Amino acid sequence: MTVCLLLLSVVALTAAVPAPRALTRAAWPEREPVVGLWVWQCLVATVLLCCLTALVLGAAAVFHTVRDRVFAPAPPAVTAAYDLSTAPVWAVALTMLLACGAAWTTAMLGRELAEARRRRGQTRAHLRERAPDLPAGLPAARGPMLVLEDEYPDAWWMPGHPPQLVVTTGALHRLTDHQLDAVLTHERGHARAHHDWLLHLSTALATGFPRIPLFAHFCDQTHRLVELAADDAASRRCGHVTTALALIELNQHRGVLSCASSRRLLGERVDRLLEPPPRLLRRQRALTTTVAALVPLLPLLITFAPALTALS
Repeated sequence: MTVCLLLLSVVALTAAVPAPRALTRAAWPEREPVVGLWVWQCLVATVLLCCLTALVLGAAAVFHTVRDRVFAPAPPAVTAAYDLSTAPVWAVALTMLLACGAAWTTAMLGRELAEARRRRGQTRAHLRERAPDLPAGLPAARGPMLVLEDEYPDAWWMPGHPPQLVVTTGALHRLTDHQLDAVLTHERGHARAHHDWLLHLSTALATGFPRIPLFAHFCDQTHRLVELAADDAASRRCGHVTTALALIELNQHRGVLSCASSRRLLGERVDRLLEPPPRLLRRQRALTTTVAALVPLLPLLITFAPALTALS
């Protein structure tokens, strides 16, 4: 059990500190944002699995009730392989720390989801007030698309039940048909990939553990890469130049394309669309995706290695 806890700690620390810093400095995620998002999720899953498995092993060593429940279906040889009879002081302290971390993570996730639901409810109520009244005889239920009377061009996807695509009349007047199609494809890309859930998860982890490099970088890179992935979805359908022009038309009145703006991401997105970087080769994408998917298996392999050795 002690060796398992030490190995799990090493894997977790490696995935939480040096790995995200190296991934942040890498240039390839900008070329393949979908693969980049997958790698970030696998790193986070690795750390969370390390913490979860270490918590279970530590709790089984410290508390006899947990040990009886966890190892109830296991043969005596498997239980003996983990050597749970005595737990060192540092293992007890680590177990208590992981238990507090698990409770705090659950609280942060619940808080983020509750806040998102509250904000979504307020936004829907505000949109109902701004939406034009339907003529008598038409159903009151809103469709998948809502058009608002507003001179400022804007469009966004509002998740929920049911999800809605909101477009202002300013956007309809300013954008051409192809540019509007690019904007709609961009927002549908967010919806199909369920980017809102990924953003909630990254925000909750970064809020709960702001000093852990993995979670801080995960939040920053997720907000960046989901936009690049949606841009790629729109550019594949409507073209790079059309998508870039649509972004400019929607945002130039806000001044976000100026050099003095703090929202440099939009300018970088436009530059990336006008000069698209070369994609990775298919073999490179497949290899990166496969290796990233295997990394979260390390905590499980470390945890079950004593049991597999005893059974063999």
